[in-house]
Amino acid sequence: MKISELSRRSGVSIPAIKYYLRDGLLPPGHATAANQASYSEDHLHRLRLIRTLIGVRRLPVSSVREILGAITEEGDLHQIFGIVIDARPAALKQKQEQDARAAEQETTGVTDVRRLISEMGWDVATHTAAIQTLGDVLDALSELKADIDWQTLLPYAELADRTSELDVEQMHGTSDLLEQAERAVLVSVLLEPALLALRRLAQEDKSARLFSHTAEKGNGD
Repeated sequence: MKISELSRRSGVSIPAIKYYLRDGLLPPGHATAANQASYSEDHLHRLRLIRTLIGVRRLPVSSVREILGAITEEGDLHQIFGIVIDARPAALKQKQEQDARAAEQETTGVTDVRRLISEMGWDVATHTAAIQTLGDVLDALSELKADIDWQTLLPYAELADRTSELDVEQMHGTSDLLEQAERAVLVSVLLEPALLALRRLAQEDKSARLFSHTAEKGNGD
């Protein structure tokens, strides 16, 4: 395809595509004339991935370059999914893991997250970033004297477990690394706002069903 079609199908402007070509994020196309080149489906998948990592995740170009390199080197879908979920350079991830190992004590929240993981029987890496994130939330809830702990989160974890099955199902059907990475981005990045919106809609519905009739009854009395 020509660069104009690549732009149309990817949603990325031609000047941006040319910038990515100059910067090495996007490999050059097949030269067809002095100032013309043709581009393949691989270019399209890679460009969509770049667009999401930079435009949605707000990652710097240097980070995106390293992530793309790591994806290209991996042949394992589980590893590709992990790279895209964390969406951070391999060197930075390695440093963070080393820092985590160097810490002598875990917070109570992180310890409780590990209990939750064990209770759910989940197979996750020891220093997955989400462990610290959830641990911070539990620590904050504890400081606020909120009656919410890791056991309270178990029903939510069960819902998340089912949701993750639906997520992973979206990853099947292709063996192309860039297309796999693109699908991983769609599942892990672009669907998250949709899932939050669905939760908000469901919450409004349940609130209306549980509380609005009570209010109406109170007004009638």
